[in-house]
Amino acid sequence: MIGLISATAAGAAARDRLAAAWPDRTRVYDGPVREAVRAAFAECDRLVCFLATGATVRLLAPLLDDKATDPGVVCVDEGGRFAVSLVGGHGGGANELAREVGALLGAEPVVTTATDAVGLPGLDTLGFPAEGAVAAVSRALLDGEPVALEADFAWPLPPLPFAGAAGSAHVVRLTDRAVGAGPGEVLLRPPSLVVGVGASRGVPAEEVIALVEGALADAGLSAASIAHLATVDAKADEAGVVEAARHLGVPLVTYPAGELAAVEVPNPSGAPLAAVGTPSVAEAAALVGGGELLVPKRKSERADGTPAMATCAVVRRPGRGRLAVVGLGPGARDLLTPRAEAELRGAAVLVGLDQYVDQIRDLLRPGTRVLESGLGAEEERARTAVAEARRGRTVALIGSGDAGVYAMASPALAEASDDIDVVGVPGVTAALAAAALLGAPLGHDHVSISLSDLHTPWEVIERRVRAAAEADIVVTFYNPRSRGRDWQLPKALGILAEHREPVTPVGVVRNASRPDGTTRVTTLAGLDPASVDMMTVVTVGNTATRLIAGRMVTPRGYRWQEETP
Repeated sequence: MIGLISATAAGAAARDRLAAAWPDRTRVYDGPVREAVRAAFAECDRLVCFLATGATVRLLAPLLDDKATDPGVVCVDEGGRFAVSLVGGHGGGANELAREVGALLGAEPVVTTATDAVGLPGLDTLGFPAEGAVAAVSRALLDGEPVALEADFAWPLPPLPFAGAAGSAHVVRLTDRAVGAGPGEVLLRPPSLVVGVGASRGVPAEEVIALVEGALADAGLSAASIAHLATVDAKADEAGVVEAARHLGVPLVTYPAGELAAVEVPNPSGAPLAAVGTPSVAEAAALVGGGELLVPKRKSERADGTPAMATCAVVRRPGRGRLAVVGLGPGARDLLTPRAEAELRGAAVLVGLDQYVDQIRDLLRPGTRVLESGLGAEEERARTAVAEARRGRTVALIGSGDAGVYAMASPALAEASDDIDVVGVPGVTAALAAAALLGAPLGHDHVSISLSDLHTPWEVIERRVRAAAEADIVVTFYNPRSRGRDWQLPKALGILAEHREPVTPVGVVRNASRPDGTTRVTTLAGLDPASVDMMTVVTVGNTATRLIAGRMVTPRGYRWQEETP
């Protein structure tokens, strides 16, 4: 819950805007400001104070205890110009809250946390525990000192400028082993362990907890790396298992007996088969997503010597790489979506055409590894991106416009399989950017056709152009003409001319949205194909498309055409 506190009418107005936008996330604290801050600090995860920073600091000072537990606090000035992350930037979530508040109120977020200020992800903000000399190693990264990464296994991480070698004074170690951090060392605890649990009805939570903790201790594994407990659906409401998951601070995931029965395990048994319909619960539930069985099935031990009521097994699941296929839009920075920008900042590896990489290089964080290549290497880039993701890395593969439209998504997905996570990030296409400049030529049914016959036989392209012409559909031509392909556009325009009047509006947009872009409207008869190149999209209207005040407009229905003089 986010507590909202204000002292003036101006502050209350901004406060109420947040409350209206986030009704399920916020609570307004009225009354004297000192008492309101004290109550919100005790009851909320984060606070937004519409007060002067000095006043907010004085009110907070007696309440501060530990940055690991104190709520994050954002301070917004009376004019609503700035949203200042004041306390709990990372641990309290104030940095992200400042950005959210700024986006909603039109205020500039002010974040002074050192790593955020220079674009480095904090070691304590990776989504899993960080132990040891976090401040010292973060400072070394900021100062450009060599920091080594030692990983016991592959796991996707955001970009960090690791440059040290064995023996470096500063080390980040990614591990799920029960080891302590040495001097100048940070231990990252990724959620790599899945603990499968089987249980008899009525099992005490203490028995399950002791079994799991004992199994981890004997195997030298850290409970901080448990991703979740897993069991069969029939035990989803077993109180002892549910309480054990709560005690360990992890989710409880359940699977149907039939799914568990299909998992090969080293130690099947007739007892669970008879009880819940699968020859294995603990091992099978832990192995559902694949991985390495570190602790085979073991039973709990009871002090009174009665039969065990719980079993468990521990699996190290593989770190799944992540591939984001990102559309950069048509070129203008303000047409790059926030989601695309976030993916670029979070990518440890960026793969793309060299000219597209240059377009967004300033958005990359320190430590991002860039793999760029030239024109004609699309399939190679796709293979490279998938291979990097399969190594457990966080990868962004970039393309112009929307990556799924004449771009990198299709070759990448042709290479990918279900062993990596793939995310598509949409972008503004060249056709849409051009249409916005032309007016509203795509107001009714429309189609995009590439005239490049490098990958598609001309016979297929011609058949598609002819179908669009006969169906009276607005057509946008991509890749219309190059030095080596100068006849395809005249041929396509000739096919359209068989079904449309010579005065049919045609929009010609080169480098849509870029500073050197040009836009012009001509006609089907008046278009000179020699004026078109590969940086151009050509949009040909249908029989209803009209010029209105110099803009191409295609109505949503044909009644408009009949009623318009």
